Amino acid sequence: MQFVLASQSPARLMVLRGAGIEPVVQVSGVDEDAIVASLPEGSGPEDTVTALAEAKARTVAADHDDAVVVGCDSMLFHGGELAGKPGKVELARERWQRMAGSTGALLTGHAVLRVREGAVETAVTGTVSTTIRFGSPAEEELEAYLATGEPLGVAGGFTLDGYGGWFVEGVDGDPSSVIGISLPLTRRLLRHVGVSVVDLWR
Repeated sequence: MQFVLASQSPARLMVLRGAGIEPVVQVSGVDEDAIVASLPEGSGPEDTVTALAEAKARTVAADHDDAVVVGCDSMLFHGGELAGKPGKVELARERWQRMAGSTGALLTGHAVLRVREGAVETAVTGTVSTTIRFGSPAEEELEAYLATGEPLGVAGGFTLDGYGGWFVEGVDGDPSSVIGISLPLTRRLLRHVGVSVVDLWR
């Protein structure tokens, strides 16, 4: 049985490797904007990240015969809005100017699929919400952070395990979820599909 990570995130891969699992990495290539647009009216932030995680996992699952496939998606809920990857320096700057000195909730949706004989036999999902207490970087610090390019390609425009860690005052909840994949939740979801995490360790 393979452990397949349906994500291109180097941070998620790092967390799993550090926790004893060497996954097969396969990027789903799903159209995230289209998935969000297709959600029913009134869907909440948790519904959004969970739907994205499941779409990634199901797309990848079709390529495997005997596997457990894990998909994840993270977004920051701050000021009543759900924010993904900024993509542009201007947007990242605006977000940080709003986030500085405040708190937000980093939501990470998870989907775990057990695939046998090329079909999804069992699927289970879950979401973790972790409170982030943001610091207040000085203007020159923020500009230097933006110049690294790091905040442009990560959920909410910050990291805990990279340059952004200098500007996070604290985390209330699961830190592995903030990096990209919650180890405790993934362990529980794996048990729901009949897999023990210790059997996956190298």
